[in-house]
Amino acid sequence: MRAPMCRRSSAARRAVVLATVCVLGCGRSPSSGEREPFIPQDTAEVLARVPAVGVDARARERAALREALAGHAGQLDMALRLARLEIELSRVLGDPRYLGRAQAALRPWWDLATPPPGVRWVRATLHHARRDLQAALEDLDAVVKEDPGNVDAWLLRAEVLGTQGEHAEAARSCEWLTALTSPLTIAVCEARVRSLAGHSRKAHALLSEALRRSGRSQETRTRALATLAEAAALAGDSGLAERYFLRVLSLEPKDSAARAAFADLLLDAGRAREAVAVVMDHTQDDRLLLRHVLAENALGSSRAPEVTQALSRRFEASRLRGDNLLAREEARFALQVEKAPEKALRLAQAAWASRREPWDVRLLLEAALAANRPEAARPALDFLQASGCEDPGLVYLAERVRSLLP
Repeated sequence: MRAPMCRRSSAARRAVVLATVCVLGCGRSPSSGEREPFIPQDTAEVLARVPAVGVDARARERAALREALAGHAGQLDMALRLARLEIELSRVLGDPRYLGRAQAALRPWWDLATPPPGVRWVRATLHHARRDLQAALEDLDAVVKEDPGNVDAWLLRAEVLGTQGEHAEAARSCEWLTALTSPLTIAVCEARVRSLAGHSRKAHALLSEALRRSGRSQETRTRALATLAEAAALAGDSGLAERYFLRVLSLEPKDSAARAAFADLLLDAGRAREAVAVVMDHTQDDRLLLRHVLAENALGSSRAPEVTQALSRRFEASRLRGDNLLAREEARFALQVEKAPEKALRLAQAAWASRREPWDVRLLLEAALAANRPEAARPALDFLQASGCEDPGLVYLAERVRSLLP
């Protein structure tokens, strides 16, 4: 499903993307006019003393909270604070191990049917991060019943339901926000649901108008821009999507989801070298390592075997943990790198069991085509028909599959 190319020349596009991502933090090789880097001979030699700033304060706070809870595990306020910090770090780094630490902080209350206020919401957030969507939804239903004014709970409930393909119920969660939060936040919620349902042009129109009228905080505007970027990409306007993604990453370089989606846009457009530049300094996140692997293999580069092996180790670690966080990524890896369509189809079907996002639809269709088993894609075809999907890439794939059915 290749995205349409934008009108700029390929050289101009490459210059814009590479310049932007390097401003956001990429490595630089010394030019002929620069000195060679100094390499110390003694590993004990001090090169510079850097003051602790910013993120180190959060690290110190996490360490202090863990130490305090080691002797007093029942301190709820401290446990909730630590769990939120660990979830935040997991999201920034793309490292699921911190989710385990978050759960450990809540161990005294984790299995309670009726936990204290605050625990159920954090537990739902953890379930969502681990792709245990049904458990997340059960907790969220309880949260909004107890506290109908909880904006974050309604937003996450809409996201979970939309991911499961329950678009009508997800939209109703957005409606509950009407008297609770800003018009832009509500529009982001509604646009996200519409995009998940395959109506990305309508989602873009709705949200772009809300953004034009809004004067909200940078954080809310960044979420809106990221949603607009993904909607434009799904609607087939790759040039507009690229401009949105660049704006998002200039405002929030740590947005791994936007970075991954931008890399996908570039990969679909045959711009693997630029995709490498977008992700290569961020591959502690498994999703971004996958995009790096796909790009290096598309280029046939000398780095491809090394990064491919690194991703294979991450898949193995995920299986050992017993989670399915990387089912979608492993399906793409099997399809595009290993060239193993039957394996890709099995993994795509496993991902489909819990998620119905556009990438899940796309993978099931592509894997069924590659395996020459169009009948295996019937769940995706039925889903697209029921939702009235209009997004051109998915519609095109669905037509290809239908043409092969008896």
